[in-house]
Amino acid sequence: MDAITIIPVAGIPEVTAGDDVAALITETEQGRNLADGDVIVITQKVVSKAEGRMVPERDRTRAILAESVRVLRRSGEMMISETRHGLVCANAGVDSSNVPVGEVSLLPLDPDASARAIRARVQHLSGVDVAVVISDTFGRPWRIGQTNIAIGLAGMMPFNDYRGTQDAQGRDLFATRICVADEIAGAAEIVMGKAEGICAAVVRGATIMRGRGSAAQIPRPPRDDLFR
Repeated sequence: MDAITIIPVAGIPEVTAGDDVAALITETEQGRNLADGDVIVITQKVVSKAEGRMVPERDRTRAILAESVRVLRRSGEMMISETRHGLVCANAGVDSSNVPVGEVSLLPLDPDASARAIRARVQHLSGVDVAVVISDTFGRPWRIGQTNIAIGLAGMMPFNDYRGTQDAQGRDLFATRICVADEIAGAAEIVMGKAEGICAAVVRGATIMRGRGSAAQIPRPPRDDLFR
């Protein structure tokens, strides 16, 4: 198995509405050394800022409700809700970390479309064929602590599908699909952190299936969800 390298992308300035995220990445040292097959992981916050998905903090509760298709649980100011994207998360992804004081960010309207646009732009600027993952920090209902997951995706399939193959003991696998998109998002967070000012990373050497996958394929449909 080849080694996997995770490279923080340093030198990206503060992003504001209208900025070209792909150009900001390709202008860095790491962006100038991209290779075919790399996966660029970009934080949701940067994409939301560039797309102008910001509202005043005083409108936070109104924004959470507007971004939710339904609220599943509520405790004080904390809501667990389902977004229009099918994501189940705290406060519909509305967040005040790493944004200007007095503002909160909303999730991109269509994170998969955002990932496709960034991927196409990177390829146009650099001539390199990469995949793109847009990541966000999510809590997990049965475990303490947050981890990054993929909410937008382009240039790769979200899963490495082992159904129809056999394990090391020769047993048939019927249900194993590894969400490699989430694994890559979580791995990239190790070098980005929450306070280091690193908003993108390059993951090199990961085993992925190239294709027209989307993060919209990842959320479990409500009909298959035993907890909803």
